[in-house]
Amino acid sequence: MYVTLMSEEKEKVQLQEISENLSVPRHFLAKIMKRIVKEGILTSTKGPNGGFSINKNTTSTSIARILQFTDGAGDLNTCVLSFRKCNASNPCPLHYQIQSYKEDLHALLNENTIGDLINKNKSAFIRSLSVI
Repeated sequence: MYVTLMSEEKEKVQLQEISENLSVPRHFLAKIMKRIVKEGILTSTKGPNGGFSINKNTTSTSIARILQFTDGAGDLNTCVLSFRKCNASNPCPLHYQIQSYKEDLHALLNENTIGDLINKNKSAFIRSLSVI
């Protein structure tokens, strides 16, 4: 999302800038960005003038798909009470009550794209991403 926001100001965004502005460890971010480029969501150019840039797939990518690369999707499938073996055949006491909320959240994340988030109140969104 940061690369998409910055694409209006500059063509390429370097890893160090993203890392600093989002307060994400550079090494961790590099692994995620490599995967995002491999999946065709962003484009990467190497060299001193290189960096990450958007492409035709960027703004149409769902938030759910991005979560797959950041391990965020795993949190959506865990037990709300942190029971290891919670599922439909071995439910925790809250399993069925929370299930509809999880399904609604999954639908929301699948329906909304990077472009959708960027186009809603852009200035507030930029402030929410930045640690500055």
